[in-house]
Amino acid sequence: MSNILIIDDEKNICVSLSYALEDEHKVHWVLTPEEAYLYIKNQPVELILLDLKLGCHDGIQVLKEIKSSHPHIPVIIMTGFGSIDSSVEAVKAGAYHYVSKPIILDELKNLMGHALENAGLNKQVAHLNQLLKAQSGHSEIIGRSAAMASVFTMIDKVKNINSNILILGESGAGKDLVAKAIHYGSNRQKHHYEAVNCTAIPFNLLESEFFGHKKGAFTGADSDRKGKFELCHKGTLFLDEIGDMDLGLQAKLLRVMQDKAITPVGSNQAIQVDVRLIAATNKDLKKAVEQGAFREDLYYRLNVITIKVPPLRQRKEDIPLLLQYFIKKYNRQFGKQVTGAHRDVLFLLERYDFPGNVRELENLAERAVALSEGPVLTLADLPELEASMAAGDLGGTALPGGGPLPQGALAGFRLDAIERQAILDTLRSTIGNRKKAAALLGVTERTLRNKLKEYH
Repeated sequence: MSNILIIDDEKNICVSLSYALEDEHKVHWVLTPEEAYLYIKNQPVELILLDLKLGCHDGIQVLKEIKSSHPHIPVIIMTGFGSIDSSVEAVKAGAYHYVSKPIILDELKNLMGHALENAGLNKQVAHLNQLLKAQSGHSEIIGRSAAMASVFTMIDKVKNINSNILILGESGAGKDLVAKAIHYGSNRQKHHYEAVNCTAIPFNLLESEFFGHKKGAFTGADSDRKGKFELCHKGTLFLDEIGDMDLGLQAKLLRVMQDKAITPVGSNQAIQVDVRLIAATNKDLKKAVEQGAFREDLYYRLNVITIKVPPLRQRKEDIPLLLQYFIKKYNRQFGKQVTGAHRDVLFLLERYDFPGNVRELENLAERAVALSEGPVLTLADLPELEASMAAGDLGGTALPGGGPLPQGALAGFRLDAIERQAILDTLRSTIGNRKKAAALLGVTERTLRNKLKEYH
């Protein structure tokens, strides 16, 4: 049942309409605009029936007030003073339709049905738009850990602030996704977003890439070309790996940030630009400033707001979620139907430190899905992980000694901790082969499997 609000200064009409509609809707009525505003503020309303004349109040003004704060609620105007002029004025002010008194009940119910259906379709469109935005925003950043929750909070805080933003984090941690989330969640989202990897563009082309060039400015400049700053006017320019930018170009970038204008190569005409800058680096810029590899004034210009993206090893609880996301992604790409990963895979993934961060996990998942022959990923589908195990790259706390243990080395350790570490070390030494590990440990494979379940 839909929630309907009737606004009419005649109590008898309110009561009559309530009785007529109460079998199909939840109906509430008020006699004054003030009561209506208060009710709409505190209660969900899906459709409003509004009298055009409310004593000394003008119904059109009341309609405008309602639409200014709740544009999604359809409003049907009711009046005993029907005229073409008032009908047109009501529709222009945002009314869904217009009916004259005395009201024909079947006609009103039919009109209300259409209004509610139309409102439902508008909600669906709005929801789809939100989903589309999310695909370039937070939904690309997978994580439920506390470490990522703080990143999401910062994104929401800064998305509509025009200050420069510096994103710090290791390679592969997802700094580019954070930049996209900020842009596509902001009031600049309808304008251009451009990402530039400062290490991927040849030095002699960097200035042209950023500021554009005029025809004939240099060999090969066969036509005018807009640079990234001009393309991103009113949008966002993301400068990835800014720590590797040439000092000469740093000076020019600083000048653009100060003057909010660029001059294309081969031109004397400055062009005003409104660009929000987001920069990212995996380097220690303070140390780079001390070493003379990065301009101090540019560092302070960029470092207005800082967001630190945690490495994957600091949010290992996100690994199962990330893995499932990548499995679905590469299922679509390769036409596979992998449903998930065996618990042994998850067990070992969560104990690997991932020096390549999320990008490394994605690469592992892509290869595993591409080569998988069954519905579930197993260790056999992840030879890179097995190689890392053999090299001793798995995380975890080793028991002291590292070989034949000296007398007393295990003193104070819990028995379950010693057992757990023995199983992990043996699995590492057998490159994940549970059958061999069980034989070395003197237990059955089933017992080993049950122990692994306990640890997971």
